[in-house]
Parts: sequence; C-alpha cells; structure tokens
Amino acid sequence: MLEIKSLAVDIQNSPILRNINIDVNPGELVCLVGRNGAGKTTTLKSLMGYLKPKSGDILWKGKSLVGMKTFDIARAGIGFSPEESEVFGDLTVAENIEMPTWTIQTKLSNEERIALAYKIFPKLERYRDRGGHHLSGGERKMLSIARALALDPEMLILDEPFEGLSPAIIPVISDGLSSIRGLGRAILMAESNAFHIPDYADRVYIIERGEIIFSGSVEEAKRVAQSQLSIAAKI
Repeated sequence: MLEIKSLAVDIQNSPILRNINIDVNPGELVCLVGRNGAGKTTTLKSLMGYLKPKSGDILWKGKSLVGMKTFDIARAGIGFSPEESEVFGDLTVAENIEMPTWTIQTKLSNEERIALAYKIFPKLERYRDRGGHHLSGGERKMLSIARALALDPEMLILDEPFEGLSPAIIPVISDGLSSIRGLGRAILMAESNAFHIPDYADRVYIIERGEIIFSGSVEEAKRVAQSQLSIAAKI
C-alpha cells in the first residue's frame, strides 16, 4: 500500500534523512521508533507533503505522492494526526470530528464516519459540546485521531500518539488503535519510546540519525532498544 523508497531529505542544506525505506501493507500497524531528533517527524511530514524530498520516492498504491499538495494526499486516503494534537480550540468536540465530512466525501455517509470516530473513542461522546480548549492532553490526542479517522482514510499517519500521556490514558489510546487496525485500516505511527510500541504491531523500524538501522518484529525491536539503553548506561 505504502512504499517509502530511498528517501533523502535536507533541511536548510543539512541532511536529515538518508536512504529511508519503509513499507506498509493493507491493514498493518507499523511503528517508526527513534529518539527525539532521529528523523521520525521529518519522515511523516515528507509523506504528507509538508517537506519536499531531495531524492527518493513515496508511493501510495503505486502512485508517487512527491509534489502533491497535502489536501490531495488526504483526499487520496491518508489521514494525519500530528504530534501536537492540534485540535480547533474554538470548536466543540463534535464540530472537530464533523469537519472532515464537510470537505471530503467518501463511500461512507457522513453519519457513518462520525459514528465510527465515536465508536473508537467512546469517551468523546460525553464531551460532544465541550470546546477544544477545555480538553486534557489525552482527550485532545483522542480527538485528533478521531478527527483523522472521520476522513474515512485507508491509512492513518500518527506522530507520537503516546507522547506526554499519563499511564492511565496510554491503554485507552492503544485499545483505540487496535480497534482501528481491526477495521482493516493501516497505521504508520512514530514513537520515541520503544516500550510504548503496541504488542500487536506488525513491524517495527528503528531510525537513528536519519537512517533506518533496524527492521523487524516488536520483540526484536524491544531487545535492540534494551541493549542500547544498557550501552548508554555504561558510558
């Protein structure tokens, strides 16, 4: 479904990504893991059209996304939830979720898309009339993902969905992602903490200094992360 092929990105003439290769198949949950500054967000922003690659390609169902506008990438079937959980504070929860249905039509009705978003995160149903400025960090994260899901995308791109959340909220978000995957929607998510990777993830890539240094299973990725922590502790 998604192929990132030999992607290289420079920012202000400094190389940020080098030869990035990532594949996501239909219905998979794939994690891109790396410390802050490793290149995770740059990868996702390049995929969504916010940054122009220096070289390489990003293929969506065989068609290149390079050079496409962000809104056209969304129309092609890719939803994006940024790290900052940027919701519209002056709009209610209900209005935030309904917004994608105002601009993009899909095979599902508007009512079905909205109902699906609330089904994934039922807690938001209780806050339908609450303004975005009056939500906790975890609630904003749920709303950001739910709003992206209301696009009715075939794939969700999630930047740090667990970042800064309390331990009580992380399982709620994880259960929501599992439900989205259960619907057959693919997910590519970036995460800085390897131990927040859901056990049901299909594949993990570890990025370091703009390069993929590992690709494999969740268990293997956590062993690599634990080894790196052990080495860092000895230095």
